[in-house]
Amino acid sequence: MRKRWIAAIGALLLAAAGCADPQTETAAGQVAKSGDASVVAFDTSADQQHVTSAKVDSIAAELPAAVRESGKLVIGNGSAGGGLPPLGFTADDNKTPIGVEIDVAYLVASVLGLRAEIETTSWENLFLGLDSGKYQVGISNIGVSELRKEKYDFATYRLGLHAFEARTGSGLKITGPADSSGKNVAVGSGTLQEAILLDWNKQNVAAGRKPANLKYYQQAADTYLALQSGRIDLYLGPNPNASYHVATQHKTEIVGTVSSSYPVQGLVGITTKKDNGLVKPLADALNAAIADGSYAKVLAKWGLQAEAVPKSLINPPGLPKK
Repeated sequence: MRKRWIAAIGALLLAAAGCADPQTETAAGQVAKSGDASVVAFDTSADQQHVTSAKVDSIAAELPAAVRESGKLVIGNGSAGGGLPPLGFTADDNKTPIGVEIDVAYLVASVLGLRAEIETTSWENLFLGLDSGKYQVGISNIGVSELRKEKYDFATYRLGLHAFEARTGSGLKITGPADSSGKNVAVGSGTLQEAILLDWNKQNVAAGRKPANLKYYQQAADTYLALQSGRIDLYLGPNPNASYHVATQHKTEIVGTVSSSYPVQGLVGITTKKDNGLVKPLADALNAAIADGSYAKVLAKWGLQAEAVPKSLINPPGLPKK
């Protein structure tokens, strides 16, 4: 069995609400304190072992009869075209889907006593597939929002975090709007990250501080080149991608995080068509995996301990409507 192991040194996995030490509890929308650096190894082989758990008969009995009798759980994942590590991406064989979202799918299916049948698609087709019933659930870094809750049910399994990346040894710490004042910060246009920084700029100006200077780049390579050359101080992007980049490239560090649904706590959820009877067994399966430790193993496998949740919630408050 061929495996490509990538040593991950110096990734700063930051605090998350309700997580165990060395992480620190934070309120929604606040930036977390740094944990100790750790070493993570990423297995990108196609034949890697997925973390599973024992079937829980009482939870499996909660499934709709048709799903239980089919013996499978059809899962849509929006990683077509290669995906983004460590969420959902293509293994070394250039065809097998792997990543934290894929492992969550196998884990939940095992608790329910079902065979995970994973289909990769584009982001927009993922929701079309949920609407049509092609996919029973979507597991693809889907954030809970009030708008999405009108059509879908959510069983949460990760915190939604954005991360500030800086050059290693920068000495920067981002704990709120004041720390971004006057800094050159790269961000994607039209993203939730940009909306957060624009809100922070308003707060800075109202407090008599300089706003951050927002910079926009078309390619990630250009962003990181600007970061290394000192043309920008920070880059704000999704925490999973930032954690993977820090771990594999060894040139940057995470110096702060902020909720993806700022000012409320962002949450990522397994997504299913509203009122189809799946959300409760999904949440119960996640909570069983949290209790037996298998859930923690999945996040640790991909260096995402900072996004751990203490409990799966059904349809909690999400990103507010504009």
